[in-house]
Amino acid sequence: MNKINYAKETEKIIESRAGLRPKLLLHACCAPCSSACLEYLAGHFDITVLFYNPNISPQAEFEKRYGELQRLIKEMPCCAGVKVIDIGYDYGDFLKIAAGLENAKEGAERCFKCYQLRIEAAARLANELGCEYFCTTLTISPLKNSQKINEIGFAAAQLWGVKWLPSDFKKKNGFKRSVELSGEYKLYRQNYCGCVFSQKKD
Repeated sequence: MNKINYAKETEKIIESRAGLRPKLLLHACCAPCSSACLEYLAGHFDITVLFYNPNISPQAEFEKRYGELQRLIKEMPCCAGVKVIDIGYDYGDFLKIAAGLENAKEGAERCFKCYQLRIEAAARLANELGCEYFCTTLTISPLKNSQKINEIGFAAAQLWGVKWLPSDFKKKNGFKRSVELSGEYKLYRQNYCGCVFSQKKD
């Protein structure tokens, strides 16, 4: 089966909505990953950023990453008018979906459940806020399964009645650009995804 080029799908939607600036709820995992995504999307959408990442442990790490995201949005010129929402930190939310998968291979079923937890929260909030689209910065990482993320996104869109903005933000030097912007804004770049299990794999 041929894989869908989700980067091209993003471009098609942006071209079809040129000049309209639809409302977009963007789930953000961290400042470095958000940087290039925001630079790319801010000129086309009215963006609200959601920081919902209960997988991150310890809580001090969660707070550090959230603080860096807030700083980035304040400092990036393209982010004028971008709003940020944090719906709280409850590591128990992550532990529930990870139960029985603690020893699963990194990048497999436990990670897919984690994607789903966060993407469904974004879809629910997008619906509440009256956003036309929602998506996530997760696809900018070369270590994340973009095909699976988009599959989960489309399913959540059906569940919550909001359009999923397909993406593969790592394409067209997206990841490279995020590294460049991280250096430019002196962003904290974490060395593990977030949960204790990914930390053990390093």
